[in-house]
Amino acid sequence: MLSFLKRKKKEPKNLKEILAQFKILEKNFEKLSQELEKLKKESQFFISKVGIVRYNPFSQIGGNQSFSIAFLDGKNNGFVITSLYTREGNRVYAKPVQNGKSQYFLSKEEKEAIAKAMKTEIS
Repeated sequence: MLSFLKRKKKEPKNLKEILAQFKILEKNFEKLSQELEKLKKESQFFISKVGIVRYNPFSQIGGNQSFSIAFLDGKNNGFVITSLYTREGNRVYAKPVQNGKSQYFLSKEEKEAIAKAMKTEIS
């Protein structure tokens, strides 16, 4: 049988016991509420938004093997990674993002990846 269906404690016998149980429940509820608020504040800094754009920057190479991907938190801070594929090799760039913008020059694809990330949220 499922453990949450098993009764672990006896039923309260009188009003005094019922009030004592309510006090315990109230303390537990307050503790859970505080923990939830703390988690909400901390979760603003978790990566929760992702946007990716695949593209072909060079017409002589087939396929959309290059990409830009943005990873952002709840305040649109994070980073964008770009991988440029060529016949000679692959180059990877990373740029920090603050409030949806970067202090570095952003390509059209990087801006698009950031914009996509800002519209989505991982659940």
